[in-house]
Amino acid sequence: MHPKIALIGRPNVGKSTLFNRLIRSNRAITHDRPGVTRDRMEGTVKRNGRTWTVIDTGGIHLDEGHNATEGPNELRGFEAEILRQTQEAMAECVALCLVVDGRDGLLPFDRRLADYVRRSGLPVLLAVNKVDGGEMEDMLTAEFHELGMHMIAMSGEHGYNMRAFEEELQDLLPPEDEWDAQEEEAGLKLAMLGRPNAGKSSLVNALTGGNRMIVSNVAGTTRDSVDVTYMVDEKRYTFVDTAGVRRRSKIVDTVERYSVNSSIKSSTKAHVTILVLDGQEGLTQQDKRLLDLLDERKTPFMVLVNKMDLVKRQDLAAVKQVYKDALSYCSHVPILYVSAHSRINLKKVIPLAEQIWSECHVRVPTGQINRVLEAIVTKQQPPVVNRVRPKFFYMTQAETNPPTFVFFVNDADRLKEAYIRYMERSLRKAFKIEHAPVRVRFRSSHTKRDKKK
Repeated sequence: MHPKIALIGRPNVGKSTLFNRLIRSNRAITHDRPGVTRDRMEGTVKRNGRTWTVIDTGGIHLDEGHNATEGPNELRGFEAEILRQTQEAMAECVALCLVVDGRDGLLPFDRRLADYVRRSGLPVLLAVNKVDGGEMEDMLTAEFHELGMHMIAMSGEHGYNMRAFEEELQDLLPPEDEWDAQEEEAGLKLAMLGRPNAGKSSLVNALTGGNRMIVSNVAGTTRDSVDVTYMVDEKRYTFVDTAGVRRRSKIVDTVERYSVNSSIKSSTKAHVTILVLDGQEGLTQQDKRLLDLLDERKTPFMVLVNKMDLVKRQDLAAVKQVYKDALSYCSHVPILYVSAHSRINLKKVIPLAEQIWSECHVRVPTGQINRVLEAIVTKQQPPVVNRVRPKFFYMTQAETNPPTFVFFVNDADRLKEAYIRYMERSLRKAFKIEHAPVRVRFRSSHTKRDKKK
């Protein structure tokens, strides 16, 4: 594992903007509204031959007037969970960066937070953010000297002094000879996708055996796409918990719009996507849209129907039939009926994801491919269209992930949809591709490829 440094601070001081600058990507949602970041997010920083991890934490908030001499307490709503997430992040770090707002000046809660992070015993860098130029530096940093911390003034939004800020953070890392800085593979990456409140975060917590994600019955709790990595039998897995995806017409909040876009993007970057559906609510139009999207893009995915512990026993068969019928057009997609609460069927998730990803990389020798083509056509010839029967010449595998097969035929336009589906089913059976997506293409050609002698 790489050494970690956490960005700590009250809401809206610019931690997520700094996080994005450090990792050189817009992974964390940034907004003028305080409290957008809730779950902690990790990103990799590579500078000057060193690799380390930066953690963006949610803004710690305290009701005015509460006594915090022993550290932040008496938090309400999500704030208690945000504090717990921050404390867990601090426990994993080799150093901390306390971020304050230079334009707001030194606030009483900044003083309390400074005492709080100082008691951790870790090296701390005080980052006075939102200082947009050198001419403002002396004026905006003067009162922060009373905290007695090593300090740097900079601006995450405008990039002022960012290079020096990166170097200061890197100086907090332990020497390379004391830390193995070689980058570790993230392992199989699994994106959790679904509507708000389907139970994605609860499933991540249940699968990883931790409490990394904030769980609430308030829809839309998760906003950023958050990576959660854990080990199983010395193998590394990374779950990407994403924000719930609602219909675009119902999204009026700009933060939610950013979250939804991030969720869709995460499904394209993961190895396997896990579509989480709410078994208690049943299949909705938005669920069907997500199914269509994943199938159309040939995304490797499985379906987890969550909250099955809440479905009445006499209704189980009917509920399962509804989902089976809904996925009949992409019958290769596996369905697991699970419960984050009672852990029903959760042990099957990882092996199934491994199987899907393995099938995505099936590579079939050319000789075997064309023997299979001959067997498929012999068993059932394509139907005659306008008094002409389509004639197949040969087939080849163009690529993997997903496995893509190209058929060369005298007239591809004469092939009927039902026969195309028959050919795909036959390929899956012959090449043992049970759950991965398969792409089948047809090209018109009037000549048969010459056989190599």
